[in-house]
Amino acid sequence: MQRRQFITLLGGAVVAWPRDTLAQTSTNVYRLGVLDPVRPLGATSPDATALLGALAERGYTLGRNLAYDARASGGDLSKLPDLLNDFKASGVDVIVTIGYPATLAAQTAGVPTVVAWGVGDPVATGLVKSLAQPGGTVTGISENATILSTKRLSLLRELLPKLRRVAMLWNTEDLGMSLRYETSAAAARSIGVAVQPLGVRAPDDFTGAFEIMDREPPDAILMMSDTLTVLNRKRVFDYAAAKRLPAMYESEPYVRGGGLMSYGADRKESFQRAAALVDRIFKGAKPADLPFEQPTRYLFMINLGAAKAMGLEIPPNLLAIADEVIE
Repeated sequence: MQRRQFITLLGGAVVAWPRDTLAQTSTNVYRLGVLDPVRPLGATSPDATALLGALAERGYTLGRNLAYDARASGGDLSKLPDLLNDFKASGVDVIVTIGYPATLAAQTAGVPTVVAWGVGDPVATGLVKSLAQPGGTVTGISENATILSTKRLSLLRELLPKLRRVAMLWNTEDLGMSLRYETSAAAARSIGVAVQPLGVRAPDDFTGAFEIMDREPPDAILMMSDTLTVLNRKRVFDYAAAKRLPAMYESEPYVRGGGLMSYGADRKESFQRAAALVDRIFKGAKPADLPFEQPTRYLFMINLGAAKAMGLEIPPNLLAIADEVIE
C-alpha cells in the first residue's frame, strides 16, 4: 500500500506531498486532518481557506511545517470509523470535524478533535461533560440552539405575519439534529406556531414528507442541516419553489445553492476560531482543558432570485437587516 499523500497548497495549486518529503522540509511537521461526512474540504474551499488562513497567521505553512489531509465519507456514515483509523495510522495530530456523526466517530477513535461546525449541543449528546470543561478528546465551536431557533422563527414571522404552522425537516438518525429539532419545536410552540414534524431517515423519506405537506400544507418550512438533508437539499429547494413555500435554512451555503433564507453562525468565523484551538493543541494543550466556544457573528441571508421565482415579495424591513441579499 502506498504511503498516505498529504494535501498542501503551493502557488494556488493543490499538490500531493508524500510524508517523507514533508519530513525533510521541517524538523516539526504538524498534521491536520479534516473529516466531513459529505465531501472533502479541499484546500481552496471557503471553509478550508478560512481554517488554513488562520493557521498561516499563526505560523503554519502548507508544505513546510503543516500537512493537510481532508477526507469524507460521501454520505455513507458507516465509512467514518475506517477513515478515523486511516487518520490514526497516518499520525495525524488533530482532526477538525463537521457534524455530530463525524465528531462521535472521532471521539470513539480517541483522536484530539476540534469541532468546527454543526455538532449541535455537545453536552446533551454526550460528547463532552460540560462546555467549560469538556473532559475528553473533543472541543470546538458549538451554538445555542434555543437562541438560533427563536431567531429563525422570528424572521419567518417577519416574512409571514400570519405564520401558523411550520414544517420541520430533520434526520431522525442524527442525535444532534434530533435534539435541535426538539429545541426548534419548543421555540415554535412558545410563540403560538404549530409544528408539522417531518423526520426523515433515508432519501426516499423525502417523498413521503412532501406528500404529507401536500395533504396538509404548512405556511413555511424550517430544515435542519446534516448529511442527509445536505445531500437532498435540491429536492427541498424544488419542492418549496413549486409550492411557493417560504423556507428557512441553517447556514449560508443553502441560500447560495438556491434556498430562500438562512440564519446561522458565520462559517468563516467558526473555522477561524477552530484554527485557534488547533494551534493550541499543536502546542501541547489537551482538548479536555479547552472550553467549547460559541460563535460571535451570525449571518442572515436572503436569496432574492428564489423569492422572485415563487412570486414572494420580501418586506423592506427584512431586506434592510439582511447581511447579504443574493440577486
